[in-house]
Amino acid sequence: MMFRPARTLPARLALRGVEVLPGLALTVPIAIVATLIGAAVPVLGSALPAIVIGVVVAVIRHPGARFAPGVEYSGKFLLQVAVVLLGAQLSLEAILRVSAESLPVMLSTLVVCLLAAWLIGRALHVAPRLRTLIGVGTGICGASAIAAVAPVIGALSAEVSYAVSTIFVFNILAVVLFPLLGHALGLDPHTFGLLAGTAVNDTSSVVATASVFGAAALGFAVVVKLVRTLMIIPISVGLSVIESRRAADGRRMTLRGVAGLVPWFLVGFLVVAVLGSLGAIPAGPREAMVHASGFLIATAMAGIGLSTDAAALRRAGWRPLVLGAILWILVTATALAVISLTGAGR
Repeated sequence: MMFRPARTLPARLALRGVEVLPGLALTVPIAIVATLIGAAVPVLGSALPAIVIGVVVAVIRHPGARFAPGVEYSGKFLLQVAVVLLGAQLSLEAILRVSAESLPVMLSTLVVCLLAAWLIGRALHVAPRLRTLIGVGTGICGASAIAAVAPVIGALSAEVSYAVSTIFVFNILAVVLFPLLGHALGLDPHTFGLLAGTAVNDTSSVVATASVFGAAALGFAVVVKLVRTLMIIPISVGLSVIESRRAADGRRMTLRGVAGLVPWFLVGFLVVAVLGSLGAIPAGPREAMVHASGFLIATAMAGIGLSTDAAALRRAGWRPLVLGAILWILVTATALAVISLTGAGR
């Protein structure tokens, strides 16, 4: 019997590179096109165009087995790296300052949204993973939250595609309707910034919504949105524990077991945020990390789009869209109510 010598790490990495290269040759160009679209039409962002292009390509001609490793690599590992780099957008000073003012609104809207996603999603017979994705996307921060939670709960590509598309629909509506609502209610720029940062999801849509209302609302809205991104960590860890308990048929978990469930990319996200807050990441590299994160998310969305099962999207039907609409309205109403009761943002 012959024994093959174990491959060295460089050899394994080289083999893996050869394996994923064909798929990356598909996802990276799609991400480039999507990024250019997002730059030309900021309210679109790059995540949605990347998914749409990927789905269209998959419907016309689904990538063969040779492309599968790279497409999967884009949709999973590169997505996790993107989440780590998202931490570069946050600073400890901004987190502490904004959290003190906006935390009641953030927590209230998040609790209402997640409970409603569970209850109303069940009533509408929306699949559990899909209603979770729509819930965290609406309650936390759109595509970024969906990107972080999808690998934790083992979401299918079709579910991620539908969730991102659903969130996008209501982001577009927010850009049109929120400024009108803010002016009708007589909100000052600071208060409107808190509303927009809490109830609108993706950063590009928050920027667009606040800019339409007035430049004075923009800065605070973006900081609120970025602080809201931190909610990804406790929610993802909680979902990881739930999924593990479900897989283990409810067996009791030790503290060590729970700690082992924390996904590496969420730890990385927090480490990068802390390093940035301490000034360990200079302005240039930090900006590069933010841009890289956006591009990697687009690459990941391209991979998810390319691997999407179009039939599964059709089977999902209208119910997830209705769930997204209800959650969006509930989050907006809750934010306005808490702002009114607490005087936050004034």
